[in-house]
Amino acid sequence: MGKPCICIFAKSPRPGSVKTRLASKVGTAGAAALATAFSRDTWSSVRALRWARPVLATTDTNAKDWDFARRADVWLQGNGDLGERVERVLRRALRSGPFAIALGIDTPGLPRSLVEGARKALRTSDAVLGPCEDGGFYLLGLRECPRGLLRNLPWSARNTFAQTLIRLRRWGYQTEVLPSWFDVDRPSDLARLESLLSRGDISARETARLLAKCSSVAGRR
Repeated sequence: MGKPCICIFAKSPRPGSVKTRLASKVGTAGAAALATAFSRDTWSSVRALRWARPVLATTDTNAKDWDFARRADVWLQGNGDLGERVERVLRRALRSGPFAIALGIDTPGLPRSLVEGARKALRTSDAVLGPCEDGGFYLLGLRECPRGLLRNLPWSARNTFAQTLIRLRRWGYQTEVLPSWFDVDRPSDLARLESLLSRGDISARETARLLAKCSSVAGRR
């Protein structure tokens, strides 16, 4: 049995198709640049975990923005809603590892302690969930992923986390819940992220560099 996979889910960062709620503040090109920075930082943080095998699960394996992962595993998510795509990727990951974790890119600077907490939880539990403050979740870890486990769940909704937790427990999964965190979807989230980065409370080098550049340009206007 190999290392457990941490599968990072990311859409190709094309302007107008990613981080659209941030575009009102930074424009569509700026939102795409942020998505790229988020992806790079998330990849770097997972790659630093010696116990994990990082996988980039994306909608387009040929995207030029994935150069940072070219020498590693880049998998297509495939078709279907998010539940079907997460299931597909996690089942593939579970063929070679004792458990698998799905992680989004919307939490650059996610404290390492939360990912380590997921690893610890999966030593004894069937599943682990990391709730987001907006009602979603930033992390899902499973030891098994049968077909239909995540079917017809509400995605991008205030009750995504709650309904996912109910589903897992109804399937008989002993499920642990991690401390909550926030994802970066709105301008207010971006301001919070920038504040945490500037104080050194979290680390996300590519994102911090991009935000500093944007602030510098704005200051010269």
